[in-house]
Amino acid sequence: MNAPEIRIAAGTPDAPFYQPLGNEEQLFEQAWQHGMPVLIKGPTGCGKTRFVQHMAHRLNLPLYTVACHDDLSAADLVGRHLIGAQGTWWQDGPLTRAVREGGICYLDEVVEARQDTAVVLHPLADDRRELFIERTGEALKAPPGFMLVVSYNPGYQNLLKGMKPSTRQRFVAMRFDYPPAAEEERIVANEAQVDAVLAAQVVKLGQALRRLEQHDLEEVASTRLLIFTARMIRSGMTPRQACLACLAEPLSDDPQTVAALMDVVDVHFG
Repeated sequence: MNAPEIRIAAGTPDAPFYQPLGNEEQLFEQAWQHGMPVLIKGPTGCGKTRFVQHMAHRLNLPLYTVACHDDLSAADLVGRHLIGAQGTWWQDGPLTRAVREGGICYLDEVVEARQDTAVVLHPLADDRRELFIERTGEALKAPPGFMLVVSYNPGYQNLLKGMKPSTRQRFVAMRFDYPPAAEEERIVANEAQVDAVLAAQVVKLGQALRRLEQHDLEEVASTRLLIFTARMIRSGMTPRQACLACLAEPLSDDPQTVAALMDVVDVHFG
């Protein structure tokens, strides 16, 4: 049995910083008002999770975040019977808690979970908005304040791990990508607490690294990595050291590829 990694947040006074890039806030809010689930797809580190945190704060809803993984099963989401010194009792999983109490249940990288999770998600994601708990015989009707949100990275999909059309078509879908340079500079400056000049340098480097398709990188430099880099530079690390630790090494294990990435770094910070 592997317990899911769950993070629960509610009523935080400080709004998570988020830079809107289009009508995503309005789309999400309309979906919530109509009781429709939302699917967010986009590359690693482009702001999917931050956006969900932002919208939970904006709508004043509790947020149940589950980091999905290969061993995550339907029982991990719904709940299970536990045995202890005082006997046997039922413990709700994060999905059941969100349905009972209201709030957003966010399944991050949902395609990583086991296929049996679709069985419990389908009734919640269509007009029924119902969660059936087989082990207790309960059929929970989701309250108006409940919302199901899932995300995944389309670049990781393959024949064995992907979201089936029958599942995708139950959701309102939103596609995220890395922001344009001007917006990304504002994000880096705010998140890393650096000035506009350094933020612009780091973003310009990030865009150059994203163009290195010939090196067969599994992932390109994410906005998250650019923020990490700027923070390290702000704390006193040299730009080259920060870029090696926060950009080149996380992007590749191949020494030649890392060296090629550092050649690009030297052009921008040499």
